[in-house]
Amino acid sequence: MTAQEALPLVPTKGALIKLQAALAVGSFAIGTGEFTIMGLMPEMAQNLSLTEPEVGHAISSYALGVMVGAPLLSILGSKLLRKHMLLLLMAMYAIGNMATAFAPSYLELVAYRFISGLPHGAFFGIASVVVSNMVPMNQRASAVARVFSGLTLAMLLGNPIATYLGQFYGWRSAFVMVGLIALFCIALVWWYLPLKRDEARGNPRKELKAFTHPQVWMALLIAAIGFSGMFCVSSYLAPTMIEVTRTSPEWIPVGLAVFGIGGIIGNTAGGKLFDSMGFRAVGFILAWSIVVLALFPLLVSTLAGVVLSIGLIGTMIALAAPIQIRLMDIAHEAPSLAAASSHAAFNLANALGPWLGGMAITAGLGWTSTGFIGALTGVLGIGLFFAARRMKGGQ
Repeated sequence: MTAQEALPLVPTKGALIKLQAALAVGSFAIGTGEFTIMGLMPEMAQNLSLTEPEVGHAISSYALGVMVGAPLLSILGSKLLRKHMLLLLMAMYAIGNMATAFAPSYLELVAYRFISGLPHGAFFGIASVVVSNMVPMNQRASAVARVFSGLTLAMLLGNPIATYLGQFYGWRSAFVMVGLIALFCIALVWWYLPLKRDEARGNPRKELKAFTHPQVWMALLIAAIGFSGMFCVSSYLAPTMIEVTRTSPEWIPVGLAVFGIGGIIGNTAGGKLFDSMGFRAVGFILAWSIVVLALFPLLVSTLAGVVLSIGLIGTMIALAAPIQIRLMDIAHEAPSLAAASSHAAFNLANALGPWLGGMAITAGLGWTSTGFIGALTGVLGIGLFFAARRMKGGQ
């Protein structure tokens, strides 16, 4: 059974739009929860008596949770109806973020961020399969990008709002907000996603077998390494703006909002590029990422420069939908696991980026070194892309 046969089409355009909006609220909650620490790193460090790189460990912990949870929960939940699985995953996300809001110290913070990350990839994976089965083949990447629009909207609005809340009412209030948005998503999915009791269930053994395809692992490596540069820079944006640009903390939400504008542009462009160019779009996006990351250290000394640069780096989100559909095409017998695994790979990037950046900063290379390190990961990513093109099935 192919991904296109797994779920019946939604009967009307209006029903599809409502469902995409409901799932986009979930991606908005996830995007806000995932990136909130970016804007509140100084406040969290001061409140918990930690260094910024130590707070960065919480970002990496969340990413590791995604890496573990994406394949594990996709396999464990393969016998559940997709509607029930989406509701369960979003409930887990709400609980994890509410717990984060009450973390008293470093260990609890890292642990609760790990728990929060567990449902992330599986939610996006199942949501992507649901919406991609409802549109023609040549519109799948754009359909997935519309679900991801909640993620980019989180970059534009969710994270700046969370940062303002955290600056005025304490960083814990931001995670309470995320938990409430997740609860709202549960209500929308319950209302707008039809329950199909005759829905085809997954076969864990069959899905795992699909991952013996070398191109699956090449796509995952491209995402994990080629995308890590974005997180290498963005995770340390707040202290970079304060220490290098010498701007006041009030400008940090503005920088995050511009990062979100770049994300919206990149997300839309990425879906359209893959629909028209196929796998070649991935190479184009990686080449673009090398350029914008290398520019970051050159532009960050002025407020206008850092705002422009972080907006350009936000466009790197264009890689998300193409990698998602690429994996679903290659591992067509395991669409849910493949789609979820792409988020495991992207969050390996989210763990790798802050870790590499933190090492460079701790070693005394300065806050701007994150841009050059990020560009190097982009070079490695595009090398993997060309290697994949030369392999069997690499068209």
